[in-house]
Amino acid sequence: MEKRKLNSSTRFSCWTPLSNHTENMQLFEERINLVVHWFELWTDRQRKHMLHSVLTRCTKPQLRYCRDLLTETLPTTRVDFTAVLPRFLSLYIMSFLSPLDLCSAAQVSWHWRILSEQDCLWAGRCVRQGWFLPYVPGEKEYGAWKNYFISCISTLDRLTPLEAAQPYWTLSQHYDSEEEEEEEERLKERIIRKLTRAKIDEEKRLALRTRKAWSSSTKLGESGSGGIQSQATNLGTLFKIPGPPDLSLSTSLSSERNVGLSSSKASGPLSKYVSRPAPLQASNISRHPADNLLLLSNKIPAYELVLSGAKADVLVVLYDHRGTFSALLSQLEGAVSGRSFKRLGLLAPGGTEQVQLFHDRCLSDRSILTPAHRYFWEKLSTLVVPAEQGVGIDIFSPCAASTSGVALMQKLAALTGLKVSAPMGLATGSFQNILSDWSDGSIGAVGFSDPQPGGPALRYITEPVLLGWCRQAQWMEEALVEMRNSLEFRLQPVGLQARGRALGHSLWESVHLEDLCLSEDLTAALTEGLTVLGKQAETRPFEFLAAFLTKWSDEDETREENQLSNVSVMSGLPETQLDWRGVIVRELQHSEVLYISRLSAIVKAYQEPLTAALNSKRAILSLPEMLIVLSPVAEILDLNREFKADLDVRLQQWGAEQCVGDVCLKLCARLRVYTNYLNNYITALGTIDKCRDTKPAFRAFLQRTDRTLTTHMLSLQELLLCPVWRIHEYTTLLQALTLHTHASHPDHTQVSSALDTLRRYTQFIQKLKRNCERDRLLEETQQMIQGCPSLRAANRQLITNQDAALLHSPHDHIPESIRLYEHVADISLFLFTDVLMLTRRQKQHTPFTLEHKSTHIFLASVALASLTVRKMTHLRYVKHAFMLEAPSRSWICATERSQEMDHFLCVLSTALQTSLRST
Repeated sequence: MEKRKLNSSTRFSCWTPLSNHTENMQLFEERINLVVHWFELWTDRQRKHMLHSVLTRCTKPQLRYCRDLLTETLPTTRVDFTAVLPRFLSLYIMSFLSPLDLCSAAQVSWHWRILSEQDCLWAGRCVRQGWFLPYVPGEKEYGAWKNYFISCISTLDRLTPLEAAQPYWTLSQHYDSEEEEEEEERLKERIIRKLTRAKIDEEKRLALRTRKAWSSSTKLGESGSGGIQSQATNLGTLFKIPGPPDLSLSTSLSSERNVGLSSSKASGPLSKYVSRPAPLQASNISRHPADNLLLLSNKIPAYELVLSGAKADVLVVLYDHRGTFSALLSQLEGAVSGRSFKRLGLLAPGGTEQVQLFHDRCLSDRSILTPAHRYFWEKLSTLVVPAEQGVGIDIFSPCAASTSGVALMQKLAALTGLKVSAPMGLATGSFQNILSDWSDGSIGAVGFSDPQPGGPALRYITEPVLLGWCRQAQWMEEALVEMRNSLEFRLQPVGLQARGRALGHSLWESVHLEDLCLSEDLTAALTEGLTVLGKQAETRPFEFLAAFLTKWSDEDETREENQLSNVSVMSGLPETQLDWRGVIVRELQHSEVLYISRLSAIVKAYQEPLTAALNSKRAILSLPEMLIVLSPVAEILDLNREFKADLDVRLQQWGAEQCVGDVCLKLCARLRVYTNYLNNYITALGTIDKCRDTKPAFRAFLQRTDRTLTTHMLSLQELLLCPVWRIHEYTTLLQALTLHTHASHPDHTQVSSALDTLRRYTQFIQKLKRNCERDRLLEETQQMIQGCPSLRAANRQLITNQDAALLHSPHDHIPESIRLYEHVADISLFLFTDVLMLTRRQKQHTPFTLEHKSTHIFLASVALASLTVRKMTHLRYVKHAFMLEAPSRSWICATERSQEMDHFLCVLSTALQTSLRST
């Protein structure tokens, strides 16, 4: 009984004495202090967990008590009514606000802006004023009626009370007509004097900026009188001159009007320019035409070498491959300076069927008649003098070697009214098709424009530079990459074209390519002689090499006599009857021999020694690594040896009706070997790099073997690239063979079928290359930017990047045109296909040197779908500025040059339009 009584007296107190109230309260307070002490020592997460555990165990009256206590501690006297009330009640309240108050409410927060820009608040205001929206807003478009209301209000002609009373005057105001007329005349005189002084100052600045060199043949007296006469003439154009419309020409034609248009007739030397449209502003200025204009893409390998080798009478316009048509036209308008040209050259990446003008724009048979291409070429054709002899367009891509390329040339000639010529692509190699025969420029013709190889290209580039660049462009690019990285900090202040010309001259002076440009026969003879010399143990190598070259020369003379006899028989035939099919098949067989020799070099110089080392228990590479790197090469070599043997049989029995299409189809049917090779190509290169870094034996093996006579002076990576190049060469040669094979020929169907198969493989290679380039750029950008979020996303690729200055104005109440801005930081803008990323750019200079390196820190990123851009003009203290507006904030940026800003804004606007269409 005593135990039961003790349990009943202590079961609710947890050993708290219930009989003594004072001790009970004292013990309760001590435990509360202990819990509060623990609570103060806990972290924020632990405190929240404790409160959640306690509140979940409370009853409803206890929870109501907690609510009242929180209300007293944190009173909710100010609540955003738009977050509490329903949406229609918030809109009803805002409907009582004036337009000015609604605009102010839009600046409170993003939620208030969405509410205050609803069409239901602005449509009634516009309709009451008689303003009706001229289009139907889209489903996802909001704020259309507000923008229309603001545009209508801003264009109203508002008069102050004093201005409104001036036309009618008032009864209390004295009106004196004579005094007002005198005041108006004095005002007009002041305006005329002000305009005259401004025009004279402008003419002086223009004369200083565009004056001729001191060594010019123009006499001082003639230039002075002409300058005064032109000033007087140009001053007259400031005011409207009544008379015939032929005499009221623009200011730029005033001096020509005094010379050739003294009468009211427009039949002078400028009549052909006056009657033509003026898409480019500089095309209406009549000057002595220059010879050639060359458009050069910076995507071309070693383009700096082409810049350095341009002739003196050639204007080279280097444009960004990531740009747009509008940016290139703006660049051309500033570069041509009113000159006209006889020839227009285009050197950009391309093949036999298309020219890659920009990263997202290809010039092809299908795209030439699209509005963007048509508008671009119509404007570009105005730079060529139409009345001169020998005018035309030269495309450096081998478009004349395929049916689609010839169709492209025909459509371009019909669009521009100029002759279009291009290489026929009968020379294989990196850019050696430029050195091959060119079409004569006639529509549908396949004749030669110049008997000298690369003749049309020599109009633009000097011969030594052209020959060296065409044969060594890929290798020169590697040297120029190092030069760009090392000299970038010194050449950064100058423009892209001046920087490229300086690098090209530096490379030309360092390498002396003119001394390395040997003939192909001499190169082959020396290579063969040195190879034979290396295999034999000769005690007198120079005498052996001299005897070998003498024997080679005698055999070469015999071969030339046989070729001359064949040519003499064919020289009497017209060009259309020449055996073009035989020329193409022989080129295919000759290039196949070189290709097989390079594949054999991989097997003999790399695969066989590595296999022998593996079998002798001294492995340099493991068996799985060898299979990854070299296993498909032997299968490709066997396939191409069989293909060459079939070609040799057909060439021995060559005739007009001979067919090679079945041989090409046999090769195409077994191209799965190439598919496996291409899928494994990137992995093979990665394996080579990894093994070279981790295995000293393999690194020493590569040092002994790479770039020797056995490997044709190429490295293992360069030899593994040969199958990729060969697919492109097959496509080029078969396109030329299809072009010169008549539809009634028995070989036409099979050659066309083989060409279609190779085109699909070419597209597959291009897709792999684009994906690899996209991943490489994204990875380099990810590593470059500190704190950068993951850039891996579907279909995301880097379009361009631009350095700029971030500006900020502390005085927002001042009008924008006279507002002062302070330079906050240097930033870089990285434009992707779906997002714009802003980074803070910091420079770190190396002590005691001029070198510095830039680091990028992630600042912000904005989706293109929610980004707006505005070009800031008429600023007094800032140039080349633009504003980027996001939903939550905005940035004011400025570039160093206007060309950089125009190019970036053109590319950004194109990306914004593409993003809006995709969403």
